[in-house]
Amino acid sequence: MLDEPIELAIVGAGPAGMAAALTARSAGLSVVVLDEQAAPGGQIYRAVTSATTGRCDVLGPDYAAGRELARDFEASGARHEYGAAVWQVTPEGRVHYLQAGQSRMIEPGKVILCTGAMERPFPIPGWTLPGVLTAGAAQILLKTGDVVPADPVVLAGCGPLLYLLAWQYLRAGVPIKAFIETTSPADYRRALVKLPAALIQWRLLAKGIGLKAALLGSGVPIFSGARELRIEGGKSAEAIEFRTGNQQHRVEARVFLLHQGVVPNTQITWSLRASHVWDQAQLCWTPQASVGGELIGLPGIFIAGDGAGIIGAEASRLSGRVAALAALQALRGSHSDAQFESEAAALLRDLRRATAARPFLDALYRPRAEFRIPADEVIVCRCEEVTAGEIRKHVRSGCLGPNQLKSFTRCGMGPCQGRQCGITATEIIAAERGVAASEAGYQRVRPPIKPISLGELGGL
Repeated sequence: MLDEPIELAIVGAGPAGMAAALTARSAGLSVVVLDEQAAPGGQIYRAVTSATTGRCDVLGPDYAAGRELARDFEASGARHEYGAAVWQVTPEGRVHYLQAGQSRMIEPGKVILCTGAMERPFPIPGWTLPGVLTAGAAQILLKTGDVVPADPVVLAGCGPLLYLLAWQYLRAGVPIKAFIETTSPADYRRALVKLPAALIQWRLLAKGIGLKAALLGSGVPIFSGARELRIEGGKSAEAIEFRTGNQQHRVEARVFLLHQGVVPNTQITWSLRASHVWDQAQLCWTPQASVGGELIGLPGIFIAGDGAGIIGAEASRLSGRVAALAALQALRGSHSDAQFESEAAALLRDLRRATAARPFLDALYRPRAEFRIPADEVIVCRCEEVTAGEIRKHVRSGCLGPNQLKSFTRCGMGPCQGRQCGITATEIIAAERGVAASEAGYQRVRPPIKPISLGELGGL
């Protein structure tokens, strides 16, 4: 346990966590930030404090902009616990984490969870073959060590990150053999009605158009409206097959990067038994919280950033500041009610503007059902090698939800603790039963949410 009293603990040092820490420190709170990485930045600004000028040029100005935030955070006086894997947060607010092989625990006055997002599973035939990665994993390698594939790559799927990675790879000189987007004309028509409200963030939309224009001008073969994707190969991936319109395509390569958006990382909030709802727009579970970010039914525990629903880096910063302000008011009540409401209202106005384009993006890049609810032969749970067909068989035998599915198949009980299969299992079960995803439910997440040995646990 840390020696000094801690008023606020923040889990995660991404945009939301760093912004929350800066707001809290400016008010004089004692702050500890726990993060698994060796430096601040989270996923979006990973390794930004040590990035070379060349790497920042490749990754672009939005990435480089995180350097100022990270440096301000490092100079704020907040205590940053590096390499700290949080494996439990209790409803009473105790935070357990593993660091340097030792299990530690702190008891802060308040807790803000800034756990961020993780990539949505993309369960298609062949997605478990060697040579198939997610776009996010490829970007992490680029950010942390300038590591890029030696062979020409194929990018497939949908979402802003896929276009961003293609743009970054072009700048890094990585040959792209094909860009296969699953976004169809129907997706554009669906999103069009939400475009007027999104124009508040016209600069963001212009950036997206710029990424697409760069890709179009690069000469990379682009296939739009792709469906029926499958990776072929023996011991490793060798080709991707898909259809566009009435045409069948096959592109041979050794490296395939898949992506169809991100979802909130809700492992901690589920382990807290927080109330969650199924977000039909973003097709994921989100924890229920107050306007200030306090989790419903869990006083003193707040959530901010993409962990509360996908909003992006700029909005996550604002969300972190809102949560820190609410935690400050709960801790000290140092602001008058009128002053607190005025400051909070200004931040919330900015937050609404920073998320104005989100409904448009959610509609445009909505993953197709065929890529979320796979065919019987596709592996859903990579850890336990459970297929979609096995899940459907047990649903027909009376399995009602993902938590019960654990008893039937061990789906969700491997090292990833359901991170890679939980949402897919929910949607498969819901579709097979003919009910809403909210009725099918989610698996029960129990601590430890990160691997910990008995020796490490005994050392607490």
